[in-house]
Amino acid sequence: MDDSSTSSATGPGIIERAFREAHGQAVATLTRVFGDISLAEDAVQDAFVTAVQRWPRDGVPDNPAGWIITTARNRAVDVVRRTRRGRELTEQAALDRLRAESEEAQLMHDDQLRLIFTCCHPAIRVEHQVALTLRLIAGLTPAEVASAFLVSEETMAKRLVRAKYKIRSAHIPYRVPEAAELPTRLRAVLQVLYLIYNTGADDPRNRHDLRAEAIHLGRVLTALIPDEPETLGLLALMLLNESRMPARGTADDVILLKHQDRSRWDSSLITEGHNLVLTCLRSHRPGPFQLQAAIQAIHCAAPRYEDTDWQAITRFYDRLLAVMPTPVVALNRAVALAETQGPATALSLLDQLADDLPEYHLLHASRASMLERLGRRQEASQAYARAAELARTESEIQFLRYQSERDQRFRG
Repeated sequence: MDDSSTSSATGPGIIERAFREAHGQAVATLTRVFGDISLAEDAVQDAFVTAVQRWPRDGVPDNPAGWIITTARNRAVDVVRRTRRGRELTEQAALDRLRAESEEAQLMHDDQLRLIFTCCHPAIRVEHQVALTLRLIAGLTPAEVASAFLVSEETMAKRLVRAKYKIRSAHIPYRVPEAAELPTRLRAVLQVLYLIYNTGADDPRNRHDLRAEAIHLGRVLTALIPDEPETLGLLALMLLNESRMPARGTADDVILLKHQDRSRWDSSLITEGHNLVLTCLRSHRPGPFQLQAAIQAIHCAAPRYEDTDWQAITRFYDRLLAVMPTPVVALNRAVALAETQGPATALSLLDQLADDLPEYHLLHASRASMLERLGRRQEASQAYARAAELARTESEIQFLRYQSERDQRFRG
């Protein structure tokens, strides 16, 4: 692997971005070679230190991942030489270096898939899956991962240690699942990526970085498994949601979909998302992410809120509820039905979900909206107040309190 060719010298921001993009490939390849995630991670981090020293002077290599892998591999070989298994592993590393260049791209492709499925193995707790994915695949530092989920760096470091210990102690295999188990295992991976995205979406003004990482990982997974429609569906869903972020309000405010300035929506993301939806639905293997993406595509296609095709959205919610029969899907379906069958029908369906979602602020907010449309202002005010008590972000809390107080003023 030739790592001598470099681009012109550049600043630390470009170096960090290039390194982060190479991080997942490098850790994945070294994990295959040495069979030790911690060793691979440490070696790649050492390679980053070397890159910070050399790249400003020599320029970013034309193949940053190859440079990082070579540098980290040499560092790892030095480490394992000092262990009892050193000779065996060193010989394996030497053999690995002799692989033909034509095989390298496919090896790195497979390595990344193995590492993604290892990070998201069902034997690992979900919060640990998320932490590992952001650390090893996305290349975030432990401090950045901790900040993303509003926990201390010490807490996040412990999660990462426990997750890697679980991989070792449970002998979790470093492999791509067999065909028979792939759908279930892939679903877990996609859920982790969407959880990362939604954590960023909960605070749209301050968490763009987390949403960007989720979309980046979605692109990586789509490139690795291009023929799986659910990976396309997830990427489309995130892109379509992201396209509306500029119009969702400020850190201190919430702007509902019907009141958003649609000229601020990102048309390039909408176009990309629409194309992905059309591609994945042609497979005729509809899954939850594809159906959710199709619903968002219909929203994004409407030039005005009044032009929204609510009949089509309801039909997709019917299909989504059949494959994903959760109370949250039923809630969203009820809200969509309000546009075609009226708020009374929607309120009746929402009331049926009260026992399933007693602490979910969006249930109470949705009930409040229907009560308001029915002219039942006092009940709407109480429902908005309850939603505000349960909301998670300051902008949502303030918005819901305002709605509650507005209905109180209207009664007065």
